[in-house]
Amino acid sequence: MVEGILSLPKTFTGNRALMLEEPLIFERQSSGGGVDIDDKVLDGKTTRLGELEREDNIGLPDLSEPDVVRHFVRLSQKNYAIDSGIFPLGSCTMKHNPRLNEKMARLDGFADIHPLQPTSTVSGALALMDMLAHWLKTLTGMPGIALSPKAGAHGELCGLMTIGSALEARGERSSRTRVLVADSAHGTNPATAALLGFDVTAIPTTPDGRMDVEAFGAEVDKSVAAVMLTNPNTCGLFERDCKRIADDIHEIGGYFYCDGANFNAMIGKVRPSDLGVDAMHLNLHKSCSTPHGGGGPGSGPVVFSEALTPYIPVPFVIRDNNGYKLVEQIEDAGESMPFGRLAGFHGQMGMFVRAMAWLMSHGADGLRQVAEDAVLNANYIMSRLQDVMTTPFEGPCMHEAIFDDRFLKAYDIETLDFAKAMIDEGYHPMTIYFPLTVSGAMLVEPTESESRASLDLFIDTMRHLASIVQSGKKDLFTKAPVYAPRRRLDDTAAARNPVLRWHKRL
Repeated sequence: MVEGILSLPKTFTGNRALMLEEPLIFERQSSGGGVDIDDKVLDGKTTRLGELEREDNIGLPDLSEPDVVRHFVRLSQKNYAIDSGIFPLGSCTMKHNPRLNEKMARLDGFADIHPLQPTSTVSGALALMDMLAHWLKTLTGMPGIALSPKAGAHGELCGLMTIGSALEARGERSSRTRVLVADSAHGTNPATAALLGFDVTAIPTTPDGRMDVEAFGAEVDKSVAAVMLTNPNTCGLFERDCKRIADDIHEIGGYFYCDGANFNAMIGKVRPSDLGVDAMHLNLHKSCSTPHGGGGPGSGPVVFSEALTPYIPVPFVIRDNNGYKLVEQIEDAGESMPFGRLAGFHGQMGMFVRAMAWLMSHGADGLRQVAEDAVLNANYIMSRLQDVMTTPFEGPCMHEAIFDDRFLKAYDIETLDFAKAMIDEGYHPMTIYFPLTVSGAMLVEPTESESRASLDLFIDTMRHLASIVQSGKKDLFTKAPVYAPRRRLDDTAAARNPVLRWHKRL
């Protein structure tokens, strides 16, 4: 019986969260199974450690091998991941990572290379980087690319630094001080612009969930360096006025930066170059397998228009009659004018291999289907839930479906409560309270890799929870999760008195 609740109904799925209690390994009872050296054995013996020899207790738990193995296995079982079930986080693209990609990334020729070894010994890796660059440039229609950025925000930094370098070359860096950013953008967009010294002007969202082009037009003047727009945007919608936005910003000499974190929704379907984009980062760890929740690391190559290509940073791969080379110094860049080096080395090789394996596995026609299936799955969820949950915008949506909290308001239940109840049903909650432009937002991204059966079970579970909301059983939400080892946390206490370091209880 759970405290505070007289009876607990069976969950819809039959799941009961994680039932095993697992203390810290330092708090486990000692079984005497560890390895200790009897004092009699050491009696009279000397060591070569001298004054470095430890005199006090080392403080490690005295556990047997099975105890240790079971401890870490149980911890691993608490780590909900894409291999455990659907991961509906919106704007995060947690999708299946084919094991083939992992196998390719672990081939000796890729996994064992060192960033400091001579490039003449890694021609195969350089060839793969060149091939990946070719695919990404073809898919986006952009002539330039920088592979070295480590993830999306790093890619934004790369893109805006390249734009800054282009403005510097035109003698306009000091006069173009503003960057326009849609208020539905990822939070890293305005942060990146501010980090580089630009003044950020937020552009509001229209009632239909897209950037207000009239408000944008009112802000465009020759003090603007660039506009930053996410497409598809964080409301899960395609920005229909991209070409108009691009034309307006180009007319006054500015640049169009597109946040390409959601490129998986239009890969093989839309070329950003046709929309007038000048720079766009691609999250290989989201769009091309390897979900970043699955261990990472990230990788955020940036593609560039012809206008910005001369300024992209080193290093980059070139090919001549003698094979592949890595251009690492500005003075070796020929007619290009790189703004410098953005990262210590050359990029995330493992991610390059995984992405290339994923791209080649799908092929050109398969990539198109990836986008179509991702959009189809999201619209299937939205269509089957919009009679019991409320949507802030009319569909169709792109690769993620967004709901608001209007269907909860009459029952005094918050979005957070609904998300916590999902844990009892064995689901990792969707992204909540983002984007900020939607009240109590719930952003669901199913990805293209979920089956019809998986989507149906998720949808039926959401419908079941929505029916409980309407029954007025508020406690099932405000006290959730009740089946998890840890119940509802005190968010205020955790924020004001965080315990960030373990200390042994005396």
